Amino acid sequence: MKKNLILACIILVGLTGTVRAQVDKSPDVGIVEHLGSTIPLDLKFVNDKFETVTLRQLITKPTILSFVYFDCPGLCSPLLEGLGSVIQKSDLKLGKDYQVITISFNFRDTPEKAKEKKKRFTERYAKGNSDGWIFLTTDSATIFNITHSTGFITKAVGLDFVHPSAIIAVSPQGMITRYLYGITFLPIDFKMSILEANKEQPRPTIQKVMLLCFSYDPAGQRYSLDILKITGILMLFFILVFVVVYLIKPKRKTKLSSHE
Repeated sequence: MKKNLILACIILVGLTGTVRAQVDKSPDVGIVEHLGSTIPLDLKFVNDKFETVTLRQLITKPTILSFVYFDCPGLCSPLLEGLGSVIQKSDLKLGKDYQVITISFNFRDTPEKAKEKKKRFTERYAKGNSDGWIFLTTDSATIFNITHSTGFITKAVGLDFVHPSAIIAVSPQGMITRYLYGITFLPIDFKMSILEANKEQPRPTIQKVMLLCFSYDPAGQRYSLDILKITGILMLFFILVFVVVYLIKPKRKTKLSSHE
């Protein structure tokens, strides 16, 4: 019995390690959550008013960070549309209860482009509070520092990028408190992320669990089912069931024998 138990544990540990390697490996493109970490607040950016500013100066209230680049042919505009839509639906007031900071991760983007992009989205979505949605550009070294600190991983392909789609809630002290994935966001999730940020409460999102079964497709710039991950997770589940049954069944037989 003891030998069987040791063998079962060895098999279980081996399979667990295999599945975790598939699920937790660092992606070439995607999000590695840094919940509870503080972003570097002294990094310098140029805003849409052509002023040099730091995040420490800007982040004085709960803040939603979004990373885009202004000539993106794929996810960036739908992400900003989705962000603007949830701003409209939210009962929290942009600029008072929270703010949004959109940072370009393309060092070629200029303050002029940021100004144009801001005008397009704030006129449509900002409810007359355009100062509450800030657009920033900066140099390549600063872009690396801010994206690295938030776990936002992109990959340059020519003049374009493949990249994930998410927004990040940050507290007034610069702590990362939640990630919301995709290009559309539920008002309740959006509101809760802002309230949690205000209280310095990092919270994982259920979407992170969903992503265990998905991987980012750079060609299509979307998330797709990852059969390898799903197979690994199912394999682990059935092995766990087998191990439990394997260990419990002999004990039941022993109890029945003793009663006889």
